[in-house]
Amino acid sequence: MERRRVAITGMGVITPAGLSLEEFWSNCLGGRSCIARITHFDPTNFAVQIAGEAKGFNPENYMDRIEARKLDRFVQLAIVAAEAAARDAALSSDKEDPSRIGVVIGSGVGGIGTLEAQHTNLMTKGPARVSPYFVPMMIVDMASGMVSMRGGFKGPNFATVSACASSAHALGEAFRILQHGDADVMLAGGAEASVTPMTVAGFASMKALSRRNDEPARASRPFDKDRDGFVLGEGAGVLVLETLDHARARGARIYAELAGYGMSADAHHMTAPDPQGEGAAMAMRLALKDAGLRPADVSLINAHGTSTPYNDQIETVAIKAVFGEHAYHVPVNSTKSIVGHLLGAGGAVELIGCVLSIRDGRVHPTINYENPDPDCDLDYVPNEARAMTVRSVLSNSFGFGGHNVSLVVRAYEER
Repeated sequence: MERRRVAITGMGVITPAGLSLEEFWSNCLGGRSCIARITHFDPTNFAVQIAGEAKGFNPENYMDRIEARKLDRFVQLAIVAAEAAARDAALSSDKEDPSRIGVVIGSGVGGIGTLEAQHTNLMTKGPARVSPYFVPMMIVDMASGMVSMRGGFKGPNFATVSACASSAHALGEAFRILQHGDADVMLAGGAEASVTPMTVAGFASMKALSRRNDEPARASRPFDKDRDGFVLGEGAGVLVLETLDHARARGARIYAELAGYGMSADAHHMTAPDPQGEGAAMAMRLALKDAGLRPADVSLINAHGTSTPYNDQIETVAIKAVFGEHAYHVPVNSTKSIVGHLLGAGGAVELIGCVLSIRDGRVHPTINYENPDPDCDLDYVPNEARAMTVRSVLSNSFGFGGHNVSLVVRAYEER
């Protein structure tokens, strides 16, 4: 069966770098760090006191106050990003068959803020004071569910949960649904609201986070020799994907094509990547094969690039294994250097940056790259944006549990 081509026709983001697509992109191209001291709670007694927060986000600017109170922050973020993407795509269920529009939105930790708050109620006020909305507020699939309810979208609807690969898996699965003809349009991406006391304490306890509390803007430094951990972030990214025939028929603006999807498992360790990068390399090879591209065809690699000692070194090994000598000639950048690590939302937000690079012919920098690491010796687009023609981009997302996803986007061409 011939697989359908898939177009990207809309995008929406809520991130530490901005609450709109163009604000996000302006801050990325400007290399402006969006990491600062935590304001969601008092971090004074925490070993880690910095994060990337979506500052200025007020759900009541987008929905009724009573409705907002029934939703965890990650669902609020997902709704706003999804509705922005639908507007960007000029998509309306009133003009479409709603049974042919689906939603897949992933998250790594879902409503963990709600879980923490309701557990406090249970311990301090008793079981009768646990909210009747606790379970639906917390569960990961509620982001997809609420987006479908608000938009009237009745097609395939579910959530993906694979830690930091969650939204990349969501995009890949939506891609497959469209390729196989099970929907005409899919809203896909991820949302995360993980800047909470338990999440910060847990990641800090495992020594995964940067402790540069006195210089937050310099804390996230992927591939730099002095990196000391990732910086937690929050946000959401949602893309509107359509079969190319459907997009053309309705006269939609096409940003780019989603062309390849590869996934694998390390089968190695709960939190550490395979030391040879075999799983990451497998995902990259599969994505390139799926897109019908050779390594030399890739203009840019958007790395998982977390700013942890192991990830950055091993991802570099994996890139070299796949790209060979071309690894030294293809730019590699990390969006996490600017916005922090958005966990399950990271893959979608980062893919949006890849699409904008294709649109504008500009690649955002990896900031805070100051001291080269001999084990990380590729072109990481250090500190300044770069003007260049971008025809195709490979974007990596890797998650705890050994989950690996690579996606390929390429410039749209009539053929």
